Amino acid sequence: MIFDYETLKFIWWVLIGVLLMGFAITDGMDMGVGMLLPFIGKTDDERRVMINAVGPHWDGNQVWLITAGGAIFAAWPTVYATAFSGFYMAMLLVLYSLFFRPVGFDYRSKIDSSGWRSTWDWGIFAGSAIPSLIFGVAFGNLLQGVPFHLDSLMRSHYQGELLGALLPLLNPFAILAGILSVAMLAMHGAVWLQLRTDDAVARRAKRTVLILGAVALAVFAIAGLWVAYGIEGYRIVSQPALNSTPNPLGKTVTRAVGAWLDIYGTAPVAILAPVAGFAGIALAMILSLRDRAGLAFIASGTGIAGIIATAGLSMFPFVMPSNIDPNSSLTLWDSSSSHLTLMVMFWAVVIFLPIVLSYNVWCYARMWGKVTVADIRARSHAAY
Repeated sequence: MIFDYETLKFIWWVLIGVLLMGFAITDGMDMGVGMLLPFIGKTDDERRVMINAVGPHWDGNQVWLITAGGAIFAAWPTVYATAFSGFYMAMLLVLYSLFFRPVGFDYRSKIDSSGWRSTWDWGIFAGSAIPSLIFGVAFGNLLQGVPFHLDSLMRSHYQGELLGALLPLLNPFAILAGILSVAMLAMHGAVWLQLRTDDAVARRAKRTVLILGAVALAVFAIAGLWVAYGIEGYRIVSQPALNSTPNPLGKTVTRAVGAWLDIYGTAPVAILAPVAGFAGIALAMILSLRDRAGLAFIASGTGIAGIIATAGLSMFPFVMPSNIDPNSSLTLWDSSSSHLTLMVMFWAVVIFLPIVLSYNVWCYARMWGKVTVADIRARSHAAY
């Protein structure tokens, strides 16, 4: 099966979106648990229960992020290079904060000291909350545009000082998007705790789902209104043929308030994404309240996927807009790798993705079951 260049560009836009959703749903779950660790776990045993609820899976879940990064590097090299210029300090902050998670998980219980363990509890919290916040902030800034331009040699030039590049990213809309990210991932983690634990931890997780779900719904609605009426979106006026050799400077782009809503007029089916976002979160809250944690987890994952898809579809076909030179904005049509590269990568995904998914399902099936305080006390040297 040989796809034409235009189709392959679109396929890779979909695949990268799926990888980002997979990361948010799987690793977002254990990040959510990490964010809730100091608050839901009232005793050391309860916190160990929470950690062991994600202990067998957290490191494997991060593979989704690594794979998504590799896919962006190979499929959209210009986007990858530009992102590391504009979001360099933010990415370093994410990287350094992520260090606390593996070290915290592995070394927290090595010393029987309340001070030592409490320190690592807050380290795990920071290693979970900071990346969750920054990922949302990044999406918020993409919707507003990134201050870069391309020269005649297609070199990306970021406007701003390197050390001061983080502060401009923390603008009001981006912070709102960061709050949405934190709320929905923490809620997802709370649903997982309700599913995998019992007694006091599960009861507190159930209450947390309701609170964080309400926050996520409210912030998602506010962000949607802000995008519709308060942010200038991007619109392509003219561009080369979609299957032509990529040339980011070959198009003409304008900006207008409400332009990010164009997709819902040209492709009405796109409205299913925000509907899934709202419905998934709301249904997760209802199912959690009725103690149907398994179905609530599926609904929560659907809500997360819907929220991410809403952002991606609203920006379509833009991947990284430029707010200082709109014509330099990068789209899926003009920032892709060659036809051969995309084709080879496509077949690699076809072959290896089912293997990876099968292994993940097998791991979850083999390590399934409730984690209780009694289990932790019975195997105190084997558990985290």
